[in-house]
Amino acid sequence: MKILIAPDSFKESLIALEAAKAIEEGFKKVYPTATYIKIPMADGGEGTVQSLVDALEGELIEVDVKAPLGNKIKASFGISGDKQTAIIEMAAASGLHLVPPSKRDPRKTTSYGTGELIKAALDLGVKRIILGIGGSATNDAGAGMLQALGAKLLDHNLHPIEPIGEALINVRQIDISQLDPRLQGVQLDVACDVDNPLCGENGASAIFGPQKGATAEIVQQLDKALYHFSQILEKSLKLNIREHAGAGAAGGMGGGLLLLPNVNLKAGVQIVMEATRLAQYAEQADLIITGEGRMDSQSIHGKTPIGVAKTAKQFGKPVIAIVGCLREDYEVVYDHGIDAVFPIIRQLASLEDTLRLGYANLVSTAQNIARLYQLHH
Repeated sequence: MKILIAPDSFKESLIALEAAKAIEEGFKKVYPTATYIKIPMADGGEGTVQSLVDALEGELIEVDVKAPLGNKIKASFGISGDKQTAIIEMAAASGLHLVPPSKRDPRKTTSYGTGELIKAALDLGVKRIILGIGGSATNDAGAGMLQALGAKLLDHNLHPIEPIGEALINVRQIDISQLDPRLQGVQLDVACDVDNPLCGENGASAIFGPQKGATAEIVQQLDKALYHFSQILEKSLKLNIREHAGAGAAGGMGGGLLLLPNVNLKAGVQIVMEATRLAQYAEQADLIITGEGRMDSQSIHGKTPIGVAKTAKQFGKPVIAIVGCLREDYEVVYDHGIDAVFPIIRQLASLEDTLRLGYANLVSTAQNIARLYQLHH
């Protein structure tokens, strides 16, 4: 019997690989001789680098980059075992968690460090970059990232603008002829799970600005700056990024990335499933087990377990989800390829203890599922 185990991380409790190991441990108590394939999964958000490094037998590389406020920090990105693919999380260099709450102001933050991570990946000679753009502190339309990679964003004196959100209003000219030439030879897959446009009431500033510290007034200012930037872009490069679905992701980073060659904005779980060749493993498995920290009606919108389930259902395979907890609206997942869901919490405990017991609870639940499965097979 072949069992494919492909969970996401259980936030604050287990990374995806640990979750997969716990499920395997529980199942092995009942099926010691089965073949187990563990593929740690992610959906492009937090934990994606770790999951893909684990799944592709790669390693983490640490580099010095500029944080959102311009201070120097150390940030890591992943490289696959065959050295062909780099996995980068924008949050590692330009994440909101790198800005103290009292200093959060998306007018003043830059995505420059993300550009430095991309450059460090190019230095290693990769052929493909997977870039997750969730969790950013920025609203600079990727201007900092573009400058780090050699693009020129100039004001009316032909001086480079400061690479921050509020400075976009000063752009008069955009020149990408000096972009790092190595980008031409690299496929850039961007894990982008929102389809917001760049500007307007569903745009980057309005939807994501407030969680990065923007007041209503600042939102207006930033939206105007992004609009201006997109107009200059249209003039300079005949490129309209304003209405492009996903352009508003990560403070307009989705839009800025469209200036680079060979860029694809895709659903994060899709990218991870392709990179790990999940479909090939699912086709050969008898049973597929997935999971995540919390399952609710939101899970059907691009979250890992549903991606895994849809892949499994192409081959008519049974799918069981094991989760940290359930919201009462979770039952919609049954219409999306999941056959049964089991929460793992065994006894009432504080949140701290519950998170600490994640591994043991997961082993126990997996063992019970295996016993139940055995009754029918």
